Amino acid sequence: MKNYTNRRGGIYRSRDGVFLGVCRGLAEYFDFSVFWVRMAIVVTFMLSGFWPVIGIYLVAAFFMKPKPVRPIESDEEHEFYDSYVHSPRNAAQRLRKKFSNLEKRIRRMEDRVTGKEYEWERKFNS
Repeated sequence: MKNYTNRRGGIYRSRDGVFLGVCRGLAEYFDFSVFWVRMAIVVTFMLSGFWPVIGIYLVAAFFMKPKPVRPIESDEEHEFYDSYVHSPRNAAQRLRKKFSNLEKRIRRMEDRVTGKEYEWERKFNS
């Protein structure tokens, strides 16, 4: 299951990271130690200077999606998570539509069960 979220879903920012979770997210994706990823960032910082490393780090944090709170188990969940991360408003509209359809189905079932025809059929069949 971990491979599904890491490899198939892409690189995620970790929710347990120190600063925006980029280093921990990269370490989890590539299966490295977080210590070595952070050391690579520090060494790159020392060799190249302040702005390039900070700029790349912030760009990475901006483009990396946050790791899902609950592990993704299916393609449908992965699709929903991607749609939510890119547009929470569209995801909320999808959920409203889905629950609206469920409510309509429940109302039809209630109408059927509480109707007089159902009562007559039940009495006739018993």
